[in-house]
Amino acid sequence: MKTLENKIALVTGSSRGLGKEMAIRLAQQGADILVTYNSNKTQADETVTEIEALGQKAVAFQLNVGDSSGFDTFFSEIKHVLEKDWNTSKFDILVNNAGIIAHEMVAETSEATFDSLMNIQLKGPFFITQKALELLNDGGRIINVSTGLARFSIPGYGAYAAMKAGIEAFTRYLAKELGPRQITVNAVAPGAINTDMNKSALENNPELEKMLSSVTALGRVGVAEDIGGVVAFLASEDARWINGQRIEASGGMFL
Repeated sequence: MKTLENKIALVTGSSRGLGKEMAIRLAQQGADILVTYNSNKTQADETVTEIEALGQKAVAFQLNVGDSSGFDTFFSEIKHVLEKDWNTSKFDILVNNAGIIAHEMVAETSEATFDSLMNIQLKGPFFITQKALELLNDGGRIINVSTGLARFSIPGYGAYAAMKAGIEAFTRYLAKELGPRQITVNAVAPGAINTDMNKSALENNPELEKMLSSVTALGRVGVAEDIGGVVAFLASEDARWINGQRIEASGGMFL
């Protein structure tokens, strides 16, 4: 039985990596997907094709989550396509996934790096969510992507983790404010994951992967498939009583 039939999900940064896996898992459960990409339309089109092969509808949109000046135009396009292709102006699930990572010690973090992380990891999801609320169905789902680094500390990720800690606080406030609309809001916090964003760091430093595996109860670094199912569950009716929570999916890092 598909748990998300007749639902529509907007997944930011879903052309590759974790976002793509989330989109695919939501589609496997019956959801249609609004895919977004920053610059690589080819990858986004490939994601759309894979979703369509599952029997679901999908459309790709360009979105730079670090540039809030484009959000009004983006949601106007979303509304137009929903009305044209789905005969509705609403969708059901928002997944704030798109992001970047930076590895700089606090003493060496540049203002440019800080501002980029702030715009993409915190300001972007905040105002994307704000502008999405008008189009989000009552009883819907918002799922924000955080990080295990908001709980445990690995030197070099202070600025990145600070933004994600902000996302976790934002999640709790949203859950409280949207309760009257029966919209649940939760954060998924992956641990170390071997995706496009981290692949070069892991491949160039085998000792890093060995260390990360050694501090994880399940003894390995995660993969995208470890996270997509968690998001699909939180989007489902089975998760209707989970709200305002941080769900860490890290294989048991630093227990």
